Amino acid sequence: MKTLVIGIGGMTNGGKSTLSIGLHDKIPNSCVVAQDSFFKDDSVVSVDSNGFKQYDMLDAIHMDTMMREIGSYHSSLGSKGLRNRQYVESDGKEEVFVLIVEGFLIFNYRPLNELMDKKYFLEIPYEVCKERRCSRVYTPPDPPGYFDGHVWPMYLKNRQKMESMVSGIVILDGLKSKEDLLASVYEDVTKEIQRLKAVNKPSNH
Repeated sequence: MKTLVIGIGGMTNGGKSTLSIGLHDKIPNSCVVAQDSFFKDDSVVSVDSNGFKQYDMLDAIHMDTMMREIGSYHSSLGSKGLRNRQYVESDGKEEVFVLIVEGFLIFNYRPLNELMDKKYFLEIPYEVCKERRCSRVYTPPDPPGYFDGHVWPMYLKNRQKMESMVSGIVILDGLKSKEDLLASVYEDVTKEIQRLKAVNKPSNH
């Protein structure tokens, strides 16, 4: 039994969840773990000097809990605690189970990075990112000036740190259609799945 861990990172509203769900729907024996599911309670998230909640930091996320959930995938592939898991019975060949990890800071956490086999990062221009972010309703809601005062500056800071500590990330153009993005990444992941299946495959001779 083999596993393949796929990281889908990127800026806020860049299309991470859409791509991850699309991959999950197309890949048998797959599971999605979303970083957004592990935010700490609003009451314990720190506040900066401007009064902005510091959500765009690893300290605002229960990364230890997220890592335990990912660990449960590796230790027991049938874990009922994993969300959105689909399973297809093996046809006798060694199957490859795919874990899709998505989130805006997944590449900024070294222990998680070390688990990933394939890494993708969705990026979109500032104007598009701001428009998408401001059109969505969050709980708690973004206060006035939050995007320019916190979200974008933190994205630039986190992006710089990511690039200094991680290699092998495939940068994706988030302005492409979701169909084109899905097709491209799905093809790449499928090739890796087939490669893993071929490793140590018994000979017919």
